Amino acid sequence: MSSSAIESLKAALAPLQASIERVILDPAYRDALAVVKGARNGAVYGAKVRFPHALVMVFLFRAGTVRQKAALVWRATRTHARNLAAFAAIYKGTCYLLKHYGSTPGKEGPYDNFLAGLLGGYLVFGQRSRRSGKVPSVNQQIVIYVFARVVLALARLAVKPGGHGLPLISDEGVSARISRHSWPVFASLSWALVMHLFRYHPEELQPSLRGSMTYIYQQSDHWDSLRNFVWHNK
Repeated sequence: MSSSAIESLKAALAPLQASIERVILDPAYRDALAVVKGARNGAVYGAKVRFPHALVMVFLFRAGTVRQKAALVWRATRTHARNLAAFAAIYKGTCYLLKHYGSTPGKEGPYDNFLAGLLGGYLVFGQRSRRSGKVPSVNQQIVIYVFARVVLALARLAVKPGGHGLPLISDEGVSARISRHSWPVFASLSWALVMHLFRYHPEELQPSLRGSMTYIYQQSDHWDSLRNFVWHNK
């Protein structure tokens, strides 16, 4: 298509673009359109995060043909993007409904975010696969990721001085000592527990973690030549 044709097309579409922009910039539709934008951003972010991760993990550690591996990458990326988009839409849509039709119309309630997250978490991430009856691995990874960050944030909040923390441990002096020494304890216990679980109860660990640990700690015990000691694992 020539540059003149492109310019003509732009000129023809300009009135339509202006009409659409008038709608999306109208404050009356802002809250409702935020639901749409949230779903869009969830899908984009999910695809950006999952695609490179799935590409590396599948092609390095999964068996199968290139077509089979590509299908796995596509499925994981689609699931991650779709679920984040769905959660964002449900969460923001519920917040919108509670804000405008709740007990104090026009104002956000103190528990609106919690209730919206609860509903979205149940509908999107709390369900089992209809095909396998299991919790999808992508959902497990997302929820575990969120849970870890929630626990860390709550731990920080518990020792935060200024009225937000728990009694005694949020005292400024005690809080400073806990903050200084808590991470080494947390890191040490985390690795101690995961190694113990991997040694005696590996089936209880999340599959991707178990696979990574098997590669590093079990398969490193086996070789029969220089080739699979240095250049190749097997």
